[in-house]
Amino acid sequence: MGCGTKEPKITQLCLAAIQRLMSHEVVSEAAAGNIINMLWQLMENGLEELKLLQTVLVLLTTNTVVHDEVLSKAIVLCFRLHFTKDNITNNTAAATVRQVVTVVFERMVAEDERYQGIVEHPPPVQGNTNRRSVSTLRPSAKDAYMLFQDLCQLVNADAPYWLVGMTEMTRTFGLELLESVLNDFPGVFLQHQEFSFLLKERVCPLVIKLFSPNIKFRQGSSSASPAPVEKPYFPICMRLLRVVSVLIKHFYSLLVTECEIFLSLLVKFLDGEKPQWLRAVAVESVHRLCVQPHLLRSFCQSYDMKQHSTKVFRDIVNALGSFIQSLFILPNLGNNAALSAPAGGSGSGAQGSSQGGLGPGGINSNQTTQAAFEYRGTWIPLMTVSVQGSAKATYLEMLDKVEPPSIPEGYAMSVAFSALLDLVRGITSMIERELAAEEGAAAEFRETHPGQQWQPQPGAHQVWEEMVSACWCGLLAALSLLLDASTDETATENILKAELTVASLCGRLGLVTPRDAFINRHLQGLSLPPHYTLTVLNSNAASLTGKSYSILGQTVQIISPSSESHQQVVAVGQPLASQPQGTVVLTSKNLQCMRTLLNLAHCHGAVLGTSWQLVLATLQHLVWILGLKPGPGGVLKPGRAVEGPSTVLTTAVMTDLPFIANILSRLFESSQYLDDVSLHHLINALCSLSLEAMEMASGNNKEPSLFAVAKLLETGLVNMDRIEILWRPLTGHLLEKVCQHTNSRMREWGAEALTALIKAGLAYKHDPPLAQNQRLQLLLLNPLKELSNVLHADIRQKQLESVLQILQSQGDGLGPGWPLVLGVIGAIRNDQGESLIRTAFQCLQLVVTDFLPTMPCTCLQIVVDVAGSFGLQNQELNISLTSIGLLWNISDYFFQRGEAITQDLEREEEALQKQAKEKGETLNRPFHPAPPFDCLWLCLYAKLGEMCVDPRPAVRKSAGQTLFSTIAAHGTLLQQPTWHIVVWKVLFHLLGRVRTSSTTADKEKIESGGGNILIHHSRDTAEKQWAETWVLTLAGVARIFNTRRYLLQQLGDFFEAWEVLLNHIQSAALSKNNEVSLAALKSFQEILQIVTPVRDWDKAGDAFTAIGVPPVLIDPLSAYGPGRPLVRSDSLVERLTRYNGAELQAPPPGEESALEDSALWWSAWNTWYRTGTDSTRPPSGPTEKFSFIPSQPFLTALIQIFPALYQHIKSNFSMEDLKKLGVILHGAVSVPISSDASPFILPSYTEAVLTSLQEAVLTALDVLQKAICVGPENLQVMYPAIFEQLLLFVEFSCKPPQYGRMETKHVANAKYNQIQLFAPAEWVALNYVPFAERSLEVVVDLYHKTACHKAVINEKVLQNIIKTLRMPLGLKYACPSESTWKLAVSSLLKVLSIGLPVARQHASSGKFDTMWPELANAFEDFLFTKSTPPDNVSIQEFQKNEAIDVEVVQLISTEILPFANFIPKDFVGQIMAMLNKGSIHSQSPSFTEAEIDVRMREEFSKVCFETLLQFSFSNKVSTPQEGYISRMALSVLLKRSQDVLQRYVEDERLSGRCPLPRQQVTEIIFVLKAISTLMDSLKKTQPENVDGNTWAQVIALYPTLVECITCSSTEVSSALKEALGPFKDFMQPPVSRVQNGES
Repeated sequence: MGCGTKEPKITQLCLAAIQRLMSHEVVSEAAAGNIINMLWQLMENGLEELKLLQTVLVLLTTNTVVHDEVLSKAIVLCFRLHFTKDNITNNTAAATVRQVVTVVFERMVAEDERYQGIVEHPPPVQGNTNRRSVSTLRPSAKDAYMLFQDLCQLVNADAPYWLVGMTEMTRTFGLELLESVLNDFPGVFLQHQEFSFLLKERVCPLVIKLFSPNIKFRQGSSSASPAPVEKPYFPICMRLLRVVSVLIKHFYSLLVTECEIFLSLLVKFLDGEKPQWLRAVAVESVHRLCVQPHLLRSFCQSYDMKQHSTKVFRDIVNALGSFIQSLFILPNLGNNAALSAPAGGSGSGAQGSSQGGLGPGGINSNQTTQAAFEYRGTWIPLMTVSVQGSAKATYLEMLDKVEPPSIPEGYAMSVAFSALLDLVRGITSMIERELAAEEGAAAEFRETHPGQQWQPQPGAHQVWEEMVSACWCGLLAALSLLLDASTDETATENILKAELTVASLCGRLGLVTPRDAFINRHLQGLSLPPHYTLTVLNSNAASLTGKSYSILGQTVQIISPSSESHQQVVAVGQPLASQPQGTVVLTSKNLQCMRTLLNLAHCHGAVLGTSWQLVLATLQHLVWILGLKPGPGGVLKPGRAVEGPSTVLTTAVMTDLPFIANILSRLFESSQYLDDVSLHHLINALCSLSLEAMEMASGNNKEPSLFAVAKLLETGLVNMDRIEILWRPLTGHLLEKVCQHTNSRMREWGAEALTALIKAGLAYKHDPPLAQNQRLQLLLLNPLKELSNVLHADIRQKQLESVLQILQSQGDGLGPGWPLVLGVIGAIRNDQGESLIRTAFQCLQLVVTDFLPTMPCTCLQIVVDVAGSFGLQNQELNISLTSIGLLWNISDYFFQRGEAITQDLEREEEALQKQAKEKGETLNRPFHPAPPFDCLWLCLYAKLGEMCVDPRPAVRKSAGQTLFSTIAAHGTLLQQPTWHIVVWKVLFHLLGRVRTSSTTADKEKIESGGGNILIHHSRDTAEKQWAETWVLTLAGVARIFNTRRYLLQQLGDFFEAWEVLLNHIQSAALSKNNEVSLAALKSFQEILQIVTPVRDWDKAGDAFTAIGVPPVLIDPLSAYGPGRPLVRSDSLVERLTRYNGAELQAPPPGEESALEDSALWWSAWNTWYRTGTDSTRPPSGPTEKFSFIPSQPFLTALIQIFPALYQHIKSNFSMEDLKKLGVILHGAVSVPISSDASPFILPSYTEAVLTSLQEAVLTALDVLQKAICVGPENLQVMYPAIFEQLLLFVEFSCKPPQYGRMETKHVANAKYNQIQLFAPAEWVALNYVPFAERSLEVVVDLYHKTACHKAVINEKVLQNIIKTLRMPLGLKYACPSESTWKLAVSSLLKVLSIGLPVARQHASSGKFDTMWPELANAFEDFLFTKSTPPDNVSIQEFQKNEAIDVEVVQLISTEILPFANFIPKDFVGQIMAMLNKGSIHSQSPSFTEAEIDVRMREEFSKVCFETLLQFSFSNKVSTPQEGYISRMALSVLLKRSQDVLQRYVEDERLSGRCPLPRQQVTEIIFVLKAISTLMDSLKKTQPENVDGNTWAQVIALYPTLVECITCSSTEVSSALKEALGPFKDFMQPPVSRVQNGES
């Protein structure tokens, strides 16, 4: 009532009172109606409008009594007030309307809650008229429904059904109300079909209809179109977009189709042809969608994944991309005014403040500080538009603007940029959350069901993959462009982060192409400088570019030249390329990208897969440009090894470098957290990267890029715990590719990496330890071995150094790896140079000194082989020699650890046998049948044997000594059958090779031994050097045969071995080298055990003297002197045990005879005979200067062997053999000496001494005759042969032997006995006189013993002796040496004194018949020699010589004449004639007067005469013939005396006072003496023995004697006195004739 007054005051009070009542809820439904009506009237009157609005609001909010028409009336009332002229009322009314609408819907929500739980079955809706469908709704719901339906009607400019009384309405307000209802009460629409129906039927068509002007409008084309198009109206458009946002956000599930249309429209609004404001608002709307990842996922599921449906999600992303692109390409058309005017106030405060001044001047002044994008001269600032993850719009909130606002430059770009980032962030975080949840579920499932496979739901993965594949192209294009254009570090960081996120997500989902595209883009565009060509990327990118980088027909240019201009340049460096490309510039953005890339690889390495290659390639190039170089362990360190000419690094980078290097290292360290597959991807990528680097480096000597190799190493090192899975690809690449590379730096690093990996692998504490995991150990060591195949020396050097380090650090634990390590050490070749071999040898020395006990026994053989190969290499002599020493050490080790090694090897052998059996093969190893330990020795011997024939003499010598020493020292360890192999395969094989080499060796003189070493003349040809080797080898083998005789004889084929050895000795002895031949004989002596192993000088000496071997034979040259076995003072057993300690068990008794096996000795004799024959046979043709003549020591040694040898063969020694021996002895003695050697061999000539050769020859014969002497009867037939031999030698005194047709010079001149050393002849014959004389003494001696032997008598030895002696006796003074004939005479006398009695004894047998004439001739030749004594002979000498002649005559008188009756008459006649001749003094006219009486041989004549007389008057005359001879001789004598006397008397008379010549006087004196002698003889003789004739002649002399009395010579007178005296005895009275006649 009060209000009805329309009085303001009263109305105010009344309204206040009504409000008070309403707030106490005392208003009924009817009252409410009344109140509304009253308010309506007030409104129509325009009173208290604000109070009215307040009252309505209070009424509706405090209770729920107002319904239906009353409610609608209240709402209309508010609407009506909204359109008054008063601004305040308008605004208040608008607020009230909004609140009232909210209240209506809130009531409905409350009502729904009250009825919750009561299930109602609404009757089916018939038809779709709005009226009828409402009937099912409850009251509040009905109000809400009616209200919403009318709002739609009003916006559509239709009449409302329920809000009766509306006068006017604006679309903008209607849209705002619609939006607020939809936004605030989505539940209502989703729960109630009726409301959903409204949405579909009313709201969507309405929105689409209102959008139409915007869709059709093209900016700038209005004039051209025929019909005027309605211009888009900012307020409506903006509100529509807000409604659409709400619809999509809340009712997407209801309005799938409609949303598709909305979204497509939205995308279209971003087109460049739309007005600037429209695009800005559209971008804001899109941004709103982008922050709701779940919504985006629904889009993807509903549209993109359905066939025949628009790919909405992809379009949204692409649209954003093209929008950003268009901003750069089409600068703000139609918005120029906005650009020129400062737009400070247009946006919110935050925006304004960040914008700053945006005039053209501002651009330049601000570009350094303000974040912005710049692309091809288009500069767009970047603003902070919203907090990350929330789409806070600016223009969508401008509900008060009617005109489109001016959009500040860069705003749209900034929003689009945020939208992109939020999109990426949202999607990835959502998918990653779900992935994590799924992985958790999978893990849980595995725990609960251990055996089963977890099956994830396939749907989820499909959606994720679809989302990513839908958006990645667009994202990539947009982000790439932005990244290119970005000038702000934060922006760049954000873009990079986004790219990184997408890339890793793609990786996790296994989408290779997008992942690679992102990484590729990232790398290609930005990590590397522009224009940088990168092969690996280009090839990959080519496949992607076609598909992905063209969006909506506009191609994005990937690399922009402009992007350099605004970046701070931080480094200038060399590009990594095969052709030099000048320099490249790195900007800070490049480095930023690099960091991101590192981050990506570090955090998401597991999902990179094949993209590793892209990542690493880029890193490699950056590292190269920045000049990071690998250090130990593959870690990259700043600092160029080779400074590029144009490398410039700013300080900014220098401080950053360690950080980058550190991240790089951490990246590869983190590879230990990758799973196996990812790790393989990483390794493969590094390998292929490395291959490229190698290709680049191969052509030139540029510094190569070592990035890949270094990182392979680093990766290997951090993944040691699972090294097996990556070992083969890793080492395979390093070995086959890097280490074989032509560039030395590259190679060196390859080797460094490989060896470092191996060392680390061996040092790493594996689980299980390497010792128990042999396979792994061999796997680790194998590459080390493979390195040996690389030919580059630097690689091998590295390899060997690392072996040395491995030995030093892990040597004890190598175990089964030893064969590999030893293989590496032993893989040396002669072309590798000294230093390599030296390093390898150091390793070997370390092995031998420290590790033999720790290695498996099976490796010992390899050690031997390796040491052997060092001995045979020819680069470094010292190493060869030292390695021989090592072999000696090794053999010592075998010896000390023999038992242990044997057991181990036998165990191993059993295992191998078993394996071989299973496979059905035979066990194949060198020296197979021998036991394994023996095989080890055999390998050692074989190696040393190889070195014994090395081309270098020093090596040969050392190896030979070592070989024989080891066999001697350790041979006892070998089993007996093994000796068979030692003898045949080792020793004889070696001897054969040495013999061949020696005989074919070069005789050229070697000037010097390398450097300035002088070579001794005895070693200055290869032949001489080989001779030394031959000597050493032969001596060694012989010594083994000698010391191991007992052992070897038990082998089955000892005889064959013996023969072979003798054959070797023979060929050596006959070699044309004095050294070798002499040594061969020494060895011969040794194997005949002439040299015993006992060093027992005195015993040996005594033994010799005991059997009469002259001490000269004990020659120091032949070690211990020949001849021990002759005595056999110690048994074999003693000798063996004394030599070997107790190592050899004593042979069983009875085996003693084994040594004396006659076949062996005869074999030796044959060898000796062949050697002797060949060496002493004189050259047949005319000798050349160079023909070889054996040396004296050789011949001496040869002959010295015989006596000992003979002891063993004497039982069967035949005449035949003796003849052979004779030939050799004769030959040996005949050999001349070369003139340069003679002073050393020949004794000085003042003493007549035998050479040792001649001594030996005589000894040999002596031994023989002694043996015959004590031997059985049948041996004595050999005596004559011995005599024959000796007599041959005796002849040498006068007739030296000829050696072939060789010209020799006799060294001794017969008269002067002096050496003619400088004789022109090459060869000098020996002085044979002493030898012949000694032989003669031997003959006499021997004849003394053997004269009565049958053989001696039968073979006419005596005759031969006499025959031989005739020569020196006949020559007498003409003999080369005076002593000869004297000795010959004395010998003859001795022999005859023995022989004549024998001859007389056997006179009847006729065996001596031929001897007598021989003897007579001998006497004749000697007593009446044709040679004259030399002029210088003194009287004493002459008298001595005469005495010798007298001795001979005395022999005749005592030994021959008394036995005339047993002696042939002719012989006696010859003797008488001789005596006669001697007794008649014949003088030589050459004497001086003084000497004549001496020289006349008076004494001799006297003796002859006496003998003659004695024989004449002897009463033993048995035959008239004998008497006749003597009488005849006597009468001749007497007649001659008569003549001499008469001549003297006449001469004396004629000469008067002159004395007669001395000779004549002497002669007469001699005759007178002879007469006195005759008278004496007649006195002594029986008268009947004297012939009458003789008496007559004697008496007839008397008158002649008397005649001589007158002579003047006193000498003659005294002689005459003596002659006349005896006649008194014959002066007797004459006896009557009668008596005489009777008698």
